[in-house]
Amino acid sequence: MTFLRRGALLAASAGLTLTLAACAGGDSDAEPGEAGNPVRIGVVGASDPQWGIFEELAAEEGIEVEIVDFTDYTQPNPALTDGDLDLNQFQHLLYLAQYNVADGQDLTPIGATAVYPLALYSFEHESVEDIPDGGEIAIPNDVTNQGRALNVLQEAGLVTLTDDAGVVPTTTDIVAEESSVTVTPVEANQTVVALDSVDASIVNNDFVADGGLDPADALFEDDAESEVAEPYINVWASRAEDADNETFHRLVELFNSEEVSDALVENSGGTASLANQDAGELQDILAEIESSLQE
Repeated sequence: MTFLRRGALLAASAGLTLTLAACAGGDSDAEPGEAGNPVRIGVVGASDPQWGIFEELAAEEGIEVEIVDFTDYTQPNPALTDGDLDLNQFQHLLYLAQYNVADGQDLTPIGATAVYPLALYSFEHESVEDIPDGGEIAIPNDVTNQGRALNVLQEAGLVTLTDDAGVVPTTTDIVAEESSVTVTPVEANQTVVALDSVDASIVNNDFVADGGLDPADALFEDDAESEVAEPYINVWASRAEDADNETFHRLVELFNSEEVSDALVENSGGTASLANQDAGELQDILAEIESSLQE
């Protein structure tokens, strides 16, 4: 998830709190997904076209779902932990790991969706090779995106990071004498603006279209199938005790259907790379990330 699939965080509305309170009062005798007790799914961006298609497919199978929209990325995980949601689908594995480690929780990935690339753009140069020694690169300054941006620059051969940089490197992990560029962290939504004054910028997928950039013009982006990209696989998450729920796994399968996947990719401007790791693989990757964060 770039960091996550949306840009700047907004405050969650009071109305959302009321919606969640109302959701929690379903038919206690019905299993999740049965009439009167919908599977409550927390998302960021319920108006995205894939969700309407997904709801139709679930209804065709007799599974009642309720898509609960959030505007603040800090809310869906606590809502899932507290039982106000049954599932959420808005985050990548690194964000999930950071939440689990920081809050002592065990939310669990049960399905993969996609990896959204983080790419390098330039108004001055047509290739990575054209960027001169000593060139300046703007990167997002938030912890997760900054770490990913540094990994992208290392993949591109522009910086070298220390061997012990970890899964979320910082600018202090740059080995200056082995790097050909300098790095300037800026607000994520300013990386496009910075293109007027730097050699290149790492731009979150969220700001590519709004900034008038064409994904086809990216000089470099991380490989969605590489090991480096694994922390950025976007996932479905449940509480640990629900990780084997058959209805929840069926919903993951429906979301991975061709109709939904096509809408997701189109909505991303063609940049999303679909992921197909199963629950076991995702849980293994999550465990590795959490272990790294705890070191």
